Amino acid sequence: MDKLQHKLTQENLKSQQTDKRSYNRRVIIGSIVATVIAGTPFLFYIYEYVPDTPTWETFFGTYKSNLYQSANVGIWVLMMKFVPLLLSLIWFFTCRHWWYHALLVPIIMFSFQFLSLLNQETPFIDEFHIIYLLPVMAVIFPSIYLIRAKMFNQINDADKTMEELEEEFMIKPKTFWGKVKQYF
Repeated sequence: MDKLQHKLTQENLKSQQTDKRSYNRRVIIGSIVATVIAGTPFLFYIYEYVPDTPTWETFFGTYKSNLYQSANVGIWVLMMKFVPLLLSLIWFFTCRHWWYHALLVPIIMFSFQFLSLLNQETPFIDEFHIIYLLPVMAVIFPSIYLIRAKMFNQINDADKTMEELEEEFMIKPKTFWGKVKQYF
C-alpha cells in the first residue's frame, strides 16, 4: 500500500510540475503578445522618425520611395498596412471562437496590400485586390455558414448552451506551429 501511495504522490508531483511549466509558458507567451499589441502605436508612428527625402539610409539597407517621392510618406503607408495585418494575425492565432476563420479574409487582404507596397513597380495600390480575395471568400463564407447552421441545428435539438457548442467546435492545437500547420 505504501508503494502505491508513494507512486501516486510522485505522479502528482510530476503532474504539478508540468502544469507549472505549461502555466509559465502561457504567461510568457501572453506577456509577449500583450507587449506587441501595446507597442503597435509606437510601431505605427515610426514614420515620424523617417526623413522627408526620396531615399533613406539605414543599417538595414537603403529605402527608395519612387512612388511617393518621400521616404516618410512611403513608410507611413507601409505601416498603415503592416499594423492592421499584425493585429489581425494576432487575433487569428489567439481567437477561441468558432468563427475565427473569417479573419482570414482581412488577413489576406492586408497581405496583398502590404506585398503590393513592397513591390515598387506597382502603380495602382489597393485597386484590384478584391479579385484575389474572391476565391478565398468563396471557400470561407460557405464553410462558416455551414458551421453556424450545424451549431444552431444542434441548439434546437439539444439542451446545450452556445458556449458549450463553441467549445465543441473549437480546434485546439497545442503549439503555435500546430495552429499554423492546421491550415496548410
